[in-house]
Parts: sequence; structure tokens; C-alpha cells
Amino acid sequence: MISLVLAESLTQALLVLVLITGAFIVTRKDLLSLVSTYQMQSLLLVGIALTLYSVDESPMLLSLAALTLISKVLVIPYIVKRIQKQINIPRDLEFHYISPIASIFITIFLILVVYGAFANILKDLSLSSLFYLGAVFGISLTLMGMLITFSRKKVITKIIGYLTMENGVLLFSLFITELPFIIEVLILVDLFMIVLLATILAIGMDSSIEAFQERFNQLHIEELQEKLHLHRKHGGAN
Repeated sequence: MISLVLAESLTQALLVLVLITGAFIVTRKDLLSLVSTYQMQSLLLVGIALTLYSVDESPMLLSLAALTLISKVLVIPYIVKRIQKQINIPRDLEFHYISPIASIFITIFLILVVYGAFANILKDLSLSSLFYLGAVFGISLTLMGMLITFSRKKVITKIIGYLTMENGVLLFSLFITELPFIIEVLILVDLFMIVLLATILAIGMDSSIEAFQERFNQLHIEELQEKLHLHRKHGGAN
């Protein structure tokens, strides 16, 4: 158990670091750096959950910290790094519509917009300054994830964007929403992401959404051709 003042100061510091990792993910091109930054971001969320648990002692916070540590810090980054080694593409240099520099300015603008938009809404809920800051940073991180999925071309990088969005939702939920429901949602989303990553690993997709669709269609055609060949073979034998 730590003092309330120390817990609030530590949580604020962790929140700032989480937002910094979000800015790094928006601009980074190196895939391994992206994964490592996402891994660090998730670890910071574990730290926030444990800090809040030290004050509140809610079992849900402890469960959420354990779930985040296992899925977001250990399992998902491990799968993504395996995919990166298989496709052997160290950097994602292709951007849609906006450059990394423009992404930084858009990120700052989004944070300011969220801060201003939620100023009156969340204050009406009689929240403390810490919970208000956590909610604003959670929404901002979600928007950063959306920006990543919008601006990047390669699927593996877009997945990092989706995972960043999920971290934003998790951060928001730590301060605003009911934790049992969020835990159930996170389990489903993490399972979906793991299945998606495993699919990409199996197919060996190494480019954009279009390339993934083309490769998937090719596999489907090959499967149909194989079935047709077996059908003709059995038909000729009869």
C-alpha cells in the first residue's frame, strides 16, 4: 500500500509516458521498434493498473494487469516479431496521405481537441483531475491508433495501430468504465488479434491489404483446383 499522493504522481508520470509511446508508434518506420514500443506501452498500462490497485485494492485491477501482461507484453509481441522475421521486412516506409512529420502535428492537434471536448463532459461527472487526465489520454491514444491504421500501408503495421487503439480503450476503461465488462471484451479482442496474426504467419503475407487479399484468393483458387483434381481422379477411377 502506497500513499494516495504518491500513487497519483506515479500514475500521472506513467500516463505521460504512455502518450509518448503513442507518438513514437505514429512516426516510427522500423517494425521491431514499433513492436518494442507497443510492448513498452502495454507494460506501462500494467504499471498504471497496479498503481491504481495499490490504492483501490480491486481484484479486477489485478486481473486486468495480469491479462495485459500475458497477452500484450508477452504473447502478441512474440507473434508479431516472429512474423517480422518470416517476412523479412525491417521497415515500413509506405505512408497513405500523411507523412510522419504531419502525423506528429495531427497527434498534437488530436490531443488538444480531445482535452477541450471532454473538459465539460467529464467535469460534469465530478471526476478527479487524475481520472479526467486518464480518460483524455485514453481517447487520445485510441485516436492515435486510428491514425496509424489510416496512414500505414502494410498490414502488420496496421495491426500495431489496432492494438494501440485497444490500449487506448483499456486506458480509458481504467478510469471511467466498468472493469468486468472491459476484461471480457479485451479477452475477445486479444484472441481475435492472435488468430489474425497466426493467419498472417501461416500465409506469409508481407505487403499491403491488397496483397493479402490477392494471396488469400490465390490460396482459395489452389484449394478449389486441388478439390477439382481429386474429384476428376475419383471420377476417372469409377
